[in-house]
Amino acid sequence: MDQPVPNFTKEGLLPPGDYKATFGELRESILVEGPGPESVWNEEWDAEWREHLTRQAETMCTQLWQVGIEDIYLDGSFTEAKAHPNDIDGYFECDARRVATGELQRKLNQIDPKKCWTWDPEERRAYRGYAKKQLPMWHAYRIELYPHYDQFTGITDEHGNPLTFPAAFRKRRRDDEPKGIVKVVP
Repeated sequence: MDQPVPNFTKEGLLPPGDYKATFGELRESILVEGPGPESVWNEEWDAEWREHLTRQAETMCTQLWQVGIEDIYLDGSFTEAKAHPNDIDGYFECDARRVATGELQRKLNQIDPKKCWTWDPEERRAYRGYAKKQLPMWHAYRIELYPHYDQFTGITDEHGNPLTFPAAFRKRRRDDEPKGIVKVVP
């Protein structure tokens, strides 16, 4: 787990595995800086946008660390060789009671000036050009971080079996290709 963020595979994914990184290390990694001029994946790499997304994720992860959440994972097209990812997806491990009672959401919204922490599907709003409605945190930061406490995600594997966040976030959705994920640390 203590490996640096590696180069992309020929499929444009992080190799399967968990890669631990601080936000400083993430900024210096292939995920922000890009794969280099000799890479097939370098075409029009948007390092500035990826740096912006990284700053946004750091803001949200810092809030999670402040309320005692330690295990936070980042994924989505940000961890793929996509020149301009739309956002960053991720999840964090927590106690189900903190989510069920609303305590986690309350504590996070006490810290967050945008008061955008919620996972209530009724709070999702449309965004032009997107078929899927987005959570308020996405509208505020372009980041969606979900609590994980062994619940299913609504995502299924290639056989139709429901997946939890750890399993769902370690596969590319369109073809179930295994991929790596980044665990951010303070």
